[in-house]
Amino acid sequence: MTAASTPDLEADRQYLIALIQDEAVFHGDFTLSSGKKATYYVDMRKLTLDHRAAPSIGRIMLDLIRDVDGIVAVGGLTLGADPIANAVMHESARTHKPLDAFVVRKEPKDHGRGRQVEGADVAGKRVVVVEDTSTTGQSALKAVEALRREGAEPVAVAVIVDRKTGAQAAVEAEGLQWLAAIDLDDLGLDPQ
Repeated sequence: MTAASTPDLEADRQYLIALIQDEAVFHGDFTLSSGKKATYYVDMRKLTLDHRAAPSIGRIMLDLIRDVDGIVAVGGLTLGADPIANAVMHESARTHKPLDAFVVRKEPKDHGRGRQVEGADVAGKRVVVVEDTSTTGQSALKAVEALRREGAEPVAVAVIVDRKTGAQAAVEAEGLQWLAAIDLDDLGLDPQ
């Protein structure tokens, strides 16, 4: 369990936990993007794109990455990371250290400038990859690989919900810091 740095931010975090429990945890038989089977599914896109949750997500994730030194932008593999990066960018604009956002396409464009990373110029810059939730860490690591090809220095992966299914170990094995705002204990769920 990760607590937020202030009582107001912890209240935001508890509010988000309640929203996740009430509206984003679905029970049944599911196949995750990793191919693993699960008896519940945490559908964070339902909330990252919800007006009630997005401001809290921005504040919580900004607080989560506050001690990562020298970062200038956040983003990750499209589609899951996009609303999170935008929420963080908007919240950071209210601070003395605003952050930009970027989007990592699954594949480079086959037209125009042929870019795979859109948005903020990341070459030579320290960045954080964000995700809604991660099972194996492969989506985040695909974003990291693309960012490194662009000359960026990814230093951390920050997720809203840690499923505790190996993503942390995979990310840390790549020399990156792992940060999670909420874990399964917070949600009253068992690892699968």
